Amino acid sequence: MSMRPVHVIGGGLAGSEAAWQIAEAGVPVVLHEMRPVRGTDAHQTDRLAELVCSNSFRADDWAGNAVGLLHAEMRALGSIIMACGDAHQVPAGGALAVDREGFAQAVTARLEAHPLVTIAREEVAGLPPAEWDSVIVATGPLTSPALSDAILALTGEGQLSFFDAIAPIVNFDSVDMDVCWRQSRYDKVGPGGDAAAYINCPMDQAQYEAFIDALLAGPKSEFKDWENVPYFDGCLPIEVMAERGRETLRHGPMKPVGLTNAHRPDVKAYAVVQLRQDNALGTLWNMVGFQTKLKHGAQTEIFRMIPGLEKAVFARLGGLHRNTFINSPRLLDTNLRLKAQPRLRFAGQVTGVEGYVESAAVGLLAGRFAAAERLGRPIEAPPETTALGGLVGHITGGHLEGGKGSFQPMNINYGLLPPMAPPKRDEEGRRLGSKEKTRLKKRAMGERALSDLAAWAGHPAPTLAAAE
Repeated sequence: MSMRPVHVIGGGLAGSEAAWQIAEAGVPVVLHEMRPVRGTDAHQTDRLAELVCSNSFRADDWAGNAVGLLHAEMRALGSIIMACGDAHQVPAGGALAVDREGFAQAVTARLEAHPLVTIAREEVAGLPPAEWDSVIVATGPLTSPALSDAILALTGEGQLSFFDAIAPIVNFDSVDMDVCWRQSRYDKVGPGGDAAAYINCPMDQAQYEAFIDALLAGPKSEFKDWENVPYFDGCLPIEVMAERGRETLRHGPMKPVGLTNAHRPDVKAYAVVQLRQDNALGTLWNMVGFQTKLKHGAQTEIFRMIPGLEKAVFARLGGLHRNTFINSPRLLDTNLRLKAQPRLRFAGQVTGVEGYVESAAVGLLAGRFAAAERLGRPIEAPPETTALGGLVGHITGGHLEGGKGSFQPMNINYGLLPPMAPPKRDEEGRRLGSKEKTRLKKRAMGERALSDLAAWAGHPAPTLAAAE
């Protein structure tokens, strides 16, 4: 314990993961979390790793989805976020969704119990003290104003922000199951083993058209100070999607494909609203893709137009907050250090990644980098062929040619990894269709990533069966 600690500012997913990785490497760490001393507009508790928006970590298929591959890589590196997520999963089809309360309680308990972790409930106002020679800033989109202003003054950059939105949560007992039914799209069985993980609320064309009219006409919350802030396309409010075209929602979160109405199997729904389980008890369900900036009174009125939700009781209504990120390709080096002051590393959404898993993944890397630096070991980013390496490339500018272009937040995707040529024929020499080519290419990229990650980490590659 004579070793100087690494300081982590922010107890969200990225900060919690960073602190865990540092401590597991044998380095003491102080995790600074300002809640409950200072609250935020989005958090409701003082727990570490509280999920403020969706409870989904998205697709969990390493062989067919980039975020599923990121899951597998993080599990291979001992991620606390993935371990607690797996332990508190709730049914969600092919996705990994978690009981948000049980998940946050588990992360908090494990960090509180670790002998090398000290949790300091305090706000870090302004730049960290000079004697903190190794700091990870993982304050996320809700960075306190004092620290945010200090960072902006240090970097000389203007503030970069985008809107992020929260979906409503409904009490299960208030859903009319004589109208709605349980089914996952195409009856796909998810990691929880449930092929009926979603509640589906069907709409005919007239109901859909009336719903769109109400969305477009409903009063929205206005934020005059945020006038020029763009939306992140992966988390658009539903009314903004509706403004882009009357059919947009029907081809997005309300698409009716892969579903059969259990009450009226002969009738094809024109659109479907899905609810996903939000807690282990199954008493709370969130409205999938229904992030919104509608005023609260309008939300209850408009969402009760949805068949099956006419008497819905909302445990939480939707909301909107500003998400802030720095110009990472210009400001950070490949080890996530601030070029202007290398004692500071950045992690999580503030670096320009979007999504729970991506934020935690950058925290994982920042923690491992900081621990290696403290122990005097070489620091090397993961191979670019891995999902983790792809995220580092995105953050530090590998995706930009000559620094040109506008840096914007991004989820993990296969476009961040070096491409692989798809096979043209199967083992018997028959030509493959385009869908089969794509499936095999994604699987090959996953196999390459897990193998290369194991070589980088210095341990045997996880078996593909274990990853699945």
